[in-house]
Amino acid sequence: MREATHSRRATAALQALTEQDPALAALSLWCRHRDDDATELVATCGTEIRYGTEFAALPQHLQIGLTGHHILHVAFQHPARMRAMQDRLGAEFDPELWQIACDAIVNQTILAAGHALPRPCVTLETLLGQSSSRALAAWDAERLYFRLYSFGGPGRGPLKAKARAAGFRPDLSPGDGVEAEGAGPDDGDWRGHLARAMALGRTAGLGMGALTGRLGDLPRPKVPWEMILRRWMARASLRHPGPAHLQPARRWLALAGHAAIRDRPLPPWQPDLNAPLPRPRLLIAIDASGSIPRPVLARFFSETASAVRRMRTACRLVVFDTEIRHELILDPADWRRTLSALHLPEGGGTDFRPVFALASELAPSGVIVLTDLDGPLPSVAPRLPVLWASARVDPPTPSFGQVICLAQ
Repeated sequence: MREATHSRRATAALQALTEQDPALAALSLWCRHRDDDATELVATCGTEIRYGTEFAALPQHLQIGLTGHHILHVAFQHPARMRAMQDRLGAEFDPELWQIACDAIVNQTILAAGHALPRPCVTLETLLGQSSSRALAAWDAERLYFRLYSFGGPGRGPLKAKARAAGFRPDLSPGDGVEAEGAGPDDGDWRGHLARAMALGRTAGLGMGALTGRLGDLPRPKVPWEMILRRWMARASLRHPGPAHLQPARRWLALAGHAAIRDRPLPPWQPDLNAPLPRPRLLIAIDASGSIPRPVLARFFSETASAVRRMRTACRLVVFDTEIRHELILDPADWRRTLSALHLPEGGGTDFRPVFALASELAPSGVIVLTDLDGPLPSVAPRLPVLWASARVDPPTPSFGQVICLAQ
């Protein structure tokens, strides 16, 4: 069992942080620092930072940068978010790709704060070629992970090789989710710690406090798009009873009888309600211009098929670009074979008007459109629920419907 004492190897670097970066020094107080001979350099496991034998041999400026790197892993809750992604994606989750995304964001932040790191090191500039201020404001770990994942299986191999050549070493472990010394800070606690630490850093004007741009990876409450999709489908598939115009309501019959006894005029007509339709219907439209990567498309259909089975909803699938190319009934039990056999012509333009013209004929319970939202919309908004699902990081806002971002 590892001895639960504070790290001696990291003491000098942590003390130097109090003068060089008050924000990181404040955040370090909420991390556990331990020496671990089984670790080569430094590693993060849950909220614990483990310092290996090679760490003590580094010059102090590199020790400070590496310590700050792992403090940000803990403060940005990368281990906890890694566990959440594993639970969310299951066997499709790529832990090495997740660590590359997290390291790129953290390294870019540490370098922008004026600290040093062992070179070479993987950064957002290495992976995406974006400038520091723009990249740090635009990307969080989940969005960057899905952006890298969208390169596809063959494309991720060269990407990982490029990251290793840039100095990437796996140094992040989600842990078991159980703190050794109590429950530990939760999401709200860490948001408070970060807000106070950044305010302290801005007052000092040093290190992290000198960063002028927004940090896109700061922990904040997020609702996964899968949950938004389930709620939307549940609302769109609610069975609403309709009026039976030739059948009087019971309340009308009672009022009419009361009026007849008292010799008064009949009350205004109140029709009864029909039973709801036995099975709601959904229309799913795929933009064939290639805006949705195949891995994201597979995850979307997995979630949709599960919801369709639970709600016993009929589902029609159409593939379109400037016109409708395919139209078929989607079987929730056989969606993988349907998707693999489906020909998705990539390239060309996009026109949403044929899809909504078909929707007006079919009168479904709701319409889901997987697209990049780049194309002409109908001049009149349809009178039914519409959900736009986009793989773009910052999808545009259409004139009607709800938008979810699949890149998170």
